[in-house]
Amino acid sequence: MRLRLDRRTLVAAGAAGALAHAYPAPAAISPHARTALGIRGTVERQRAVGLTFDDGPHPQGTGAVLERLAEGRGHATFFLVGEQVERRPGLAAEIVAAGHEVALHGHTHRCHLRLLSAQVEEDVRRGAAAIAEATGRPPRLHRPPFGLYSAATLRSVRKAGLEPVLWSRHGRDWSGLATPDSIARRLGTNVRAGEVLLLHDADHYGAEGSWRRTVAALPRLLEALARAQLEAVPA
Repeated sequence: MRLRLDRRTLVAAGAAGALAHAYPAPAAISPHARTALGIRGTVERQRAVGLTFDDGPHPQGTGAVLERLAEGRGHATFFLVGEQVERRPGLAAEIVAAGHEVALHGHTHRCHLRLLSAQVEEDVRRGAAAIAEATGRPPRLHRPPFGLYSAATLRSVRKAGLEPVLWSRHGRDWSGLATPDSIARRLGTNVRAGEVLLLHDADHYGAEGSWRRTVAALPRLLEALARAQLEAVPA
């Protein structure tokens, strides 16, 4: 029997395929979507919040963030980009030596909704290998660039034995409009135990110099957490 497809059928099939590819993307903003997809956006430790930093390591930002965390006795997870780790493996190792966790943010900082399955698998493999080689510690967590999971990304991440993790609060510190006050206010106002907070220790993919505002906001944020009797811990 000969199969005949008209233009409407082809368009509908293409739209359905695109929808299936992108269906995890709303998890970046919807806790209900995260729950449905099994993507974690919280921590289970009592009286604690998960503190996370994306996009590093950065030659100035990462070290400055580590200093502020040491002063405020906070601990965090750093979601590292493989291509940046390859440029500065010593900085990645320094994060681990300071008692923090390292995780995978991809080998490159490309939107996964635009990548084919094979490209996503290669991105996960190369990024994880770069982190493991630099730190001696294979990553166990993954967060995609821009927080946008595709169906292919979720498959590849879980196949690699990584846990997908997003966030519940975003400091929007990558923006050129952000200020130390706006960052600390967005993350520290009425913060609740179990939340995962997102910041950036690098400006590789955001506004130039944005890491400086993040560094300035960190003491205020850690003080707000202390007043709420909350501990900053890795995600």
